[in-house]
Order: sequence, then C-alpha cells, then structure tokens
Amino acid sequence: MRRALVLLDTDFDGARLRAACAAHGGRRLHYIALAPRPVDARHLPEQWHAQWPPCVPGLHRMVSHDGLVTLDVLIGEPDACLAQLSARVDEVHLAWVPAATLVLARLMVDGARLQAVHLDEAQRTALQKNGFVFDESRLRAVFYARSGESVAAVVPERRAIVIGAGVAGAAACERLAARGWKVTLIERHAQPASEASGNLAGIFMPLLSKDDNIATRLTRAAYLYSLRRWKDLGGIGAAIEGAQSGVLHLARDGAHAQVQRQIAASGLYPREFARWLEAPEATAMLGAPAPDGAWWFEQGGWARPSSVCAAMLNACGALLTRRFSSSALRLERGDQEWLVRDADGALIAAAPNVILAAGTGAIDFEQAAGLPLDAVRGQVTHLAEGSLPSLPFVVCREAYMTPAHQGVVCVGASYDADTDTDLRPSSQEDNIAKIADILGVAPFAAPLAGRTGFRCMAPDRLPLAGALPDPGAPGRCERLRDVPRWPGLFGLLGYASRGLIWAPLAAELLACQLEGEPLPLESQLAAALDPARFLLRERRRAG
Repeated sequence: MRRALVLLDTDFDGARLRAACAAHGGRRLHYIALAPRPVDARHLPEQWHAQWPPCVPGLHRMVSHDGLVTLDVLIGEPDACLAQLSARVDEVHLAWVPAATLVLARLMVDGARLQAVHLDEAQRTALQKNGFVFDESRLRAVFYARSGESVAAVVPERRAIVIGAGVAGAAACERLAARGWKVTLIERHAQPASEASGNLAGIFMPLLSKDDNIATRLTRAAYLYSLRRWKDLGGIGAAIEGAQSGVLHLARDGAHAQVQRQIAASGLYPREFARWLEAPEATAMLGAPAPDGAWWFEQGGWARPSSVCAAMLNACGALLTRRFSSSALRLERGDQEWLVRDADGALIAAAPNVILAAGTGAIDFEQAAGLPLDAVRGQVTHLAEGSLPSLPFVVCREAYMTPAHQGVVCVGASYDADTDTDLRPSSQEDNIAKIADILGVAPFAAPLAGRTGFRCMAPDRLPLAGALPDPGAPGRCERLRDVPRWPGLFGLLGYASRGLIWAPLAAELLACQLEGEPLPLESQLAAALDPARFLLRERRRAG
C-alpha cells in the first residue's frame, strides 16, 4: 500500500481542503489542519460536515466515505498544537510562523515543500537556519534534512495475530484490516465478547475535570473518535445494539457541584458536548430530587459491547481468520515470526506481529508477565422492566442505570478486589441501594440476576497501547524511546471500565504506529498510553 501524501495546513481553510481532495488523484491523502478559531462546518462538503467535531480542544480524526482521505483537525492554541503533532509532512501551507521553527522542521520529510502566506526577513532567516531553502518568490521553499536526519519509515509485513476477541481485539482487527492487513484472531471461547465485553450494556460518555488533565483529554478524544467510528460501522441503534439516548451524570454533593459549575463557567465545552443543569432542571429530567445538579451529555448513551465487536469483526471481511475455542498459552520467537502455541505445544498461528488484547490474560505470557495489570471485579445487576422508575436515558452517580431494553434494566457496577465469579447477593443489594438513592425510592429485594466480569486495570487507570517493553534487556533509560521492546509484540490492554470507547482509538493509535502514519493523538497523550511507561519509571528509580 503506497504511503499517503501528508499535508499540513497551519490555519484551516475549507477551500484548501477541497482543492487538496480534488488534486490527490486517487492517492491516499492525510490532511492535517490546525484550527485556532471555531470553524463553520456548514460550508464544508457533507462528508466532513457530518463528522465535524464539537469545538473542544484536541486532535479530531475524520475519514472520507471512500477511505482515501484522512482529515485531522487540531483545535487549540496553534504553537502548542504544532508541538504535539506526530507526523511526517510532505507539504505545508504556512499561514503563520511558529515561535520555534525547529518544531516545524522536526515534522518535515526530506524534500518537503513549503508555501508561506507572508514572511518577514527574520522569519525567513529562522526557517533557512532549520533546513528550508527558498526560491526567488521568497515564499516557497523546499526542506532538506541535515545529513543523517532523514529516516525512511519501515513498514512491517502486513500480517498479525490478535489474541483476545473482546472490544480491544476486535477493534485491532478492524483497524488493521482497514489498511489491508491479514489478521488471525485467537480466542479461547467459542464466541467473541465472552469476558469483560460480554455485559449487556456499556456506557459511553466523556470525562470532565477542572484542570483538563491527561485522563480527561484522553477520554474526550476516545469518546468523540468512537462516536464517529460507530457511525461508519452502521450506527448505534442500527448495526450496533444500543441507543444514543443521552447520559445524565449527577453531581455527588455540594462541593462536587461547585467544581462542576466552575468547569461549566470556563466556556470550554459547547452545549451539544456537555451542558450543566442546575437543580431545578436536573430534578425535572430525573423525576426525583437532584439538589446538586447534573451534567447532560446528549451524545452519550449505551451500547451492547458484543454487537460492537460483531460490527468491527464483520467489517474485516476476508482479511480476518478466526481461531476460536483456541487457548493460546505460549509465545515463541521464531525466524522473524512469532509462533503461538496451545497447551499441548501445537502451533495455532504464526506471524511477524502479535497484539495481546486479552486483558489480564496477557500477563500469562512470559513476555508480558511484568506488566502491572490487575483484575477488578464488577457485578452488574439485571432488573425486570418496571422494577424502578423508567427513564429514557442513562443516569449515573455512584452507580448507573440504563433504559430498559428487551425487558431488562442494567444497574451497576460493583468495584470489588476479589476473584469471585459468582453473583453475590451483597453486590446486588449494594447496586440496588445506590440506584434507589439516585431515583429517590426505597431499596428493594429482587431475584439474583446479572453478570460478573473483571476489568483489566493499570495503576494509573490509563490503557496500554503500543509496543511492549522487554524488561530482560539491560540498560539505563531516560526516555520512552530508549526503553527496549520485544520485536513485533504489542499490547492493547488496561481499558478498565471504559473499554467501549477506548477500543477504537487505541487500535487506531497502534495501527498508525505500525504503519508510520500520523498519530491520532497529541504526542503527550500517546506517550501517556505507552506500555513502557512503567518500566521507564523503574529504570529511572534504579539509576
């Protein structure tokens, strides 16, 4: 597959996007645009207008209907956005000169072209010092890398094995198959989504914080990316079982509510993304007292994870080979390939690349045994429709409740530090007590019904997405890029209770890393998901 042409527009302009799309001549195009001001997307072609993100900070990835054009829009302060970009750029339209021209040079491939709108002599000199050679127009330039700086991307052989058929593994298959990879999916159960992804309903909504911290930024990016991917897969409520019903997230108490009001007053979030409701409006929506107010996420809702898995796996077509009811217990490195063997030593599959997406089952493999992953028990309660006051949307605080679907309301989920797989009356009673308190009704007894699953969680509660570290290789490490890695071994792990929205973006991130494509996250956020971050901290402390 030919490498996409990568264009960078430092001040988004719809006319330039349209011209670039018309001129790419069937070659794949990756158009990256900084958007320092709100964009009126109504004037864009329908395929972009329909996907256009709310005006919230971050990198937002969209893909054309034919899959040939990828559009990345970075919303925020332009110098900061440029510094967080991970890409190899072939052409740049320079509407302004960055404070540090070295940041721009870092992104350029050897021979990249530059077209500037305006340059004074000092700006032109700064660009020249960093490798840009101008023609007689003094506004056009070619970038020439210093000797030894230009490194061609090495694209691996496009064959991979994915171990684990939950949302993490299914998303990996779909994102790789979309790029023409042949994927073998290994799952110890007879069906996909048989472990943590087997719950009847998963909730999707963003996370907000006063300081807009890394976890908030990552969750926001994953949430918005997932909404777009699910539309491409057929949509929630159609190809995917569920509903974009909205989520009412109640404040815990008065102090928590005051912080939420400050977030709302910051003006960071448009109403269609997140709307703060004071007590009267929240109470009216809930039909019960909500004295501390609530957030309303109108694009949020619930989906059945198994149907999300099915949609992603179906999208792979003939590029996917399923090896279900197969227990992969051992990984061996052969001649440029990984060999996956079962308990008897029989070969299940072989490929140059392996992606572990089996939750805490990943640490059963010798190569991943040192990853700090824990299983956290979660019991969901299934109640008969009519057991609780009916709501057309998801409500949550210390617990959540979904709208009734096929006669069942899901309430949960517990956070337990044990490995009991059985349904426990005490966990059910706790779930019911929490939701009854939210709805202003008395706790009640119900037949023991539900499901127990185990969330895979890292110490920092962030996923692991990328190349797995090799702790056996010696050496002091100062940066993530210095940490030794297993060749061709990757992980998509630690999704905790947000696997539904984490799966698509983490898989896209890994696919881009494998292909040498521009990353779908700011570099700081991609680093926060690097599986080597824990080993790096250990090596730094030891040194």
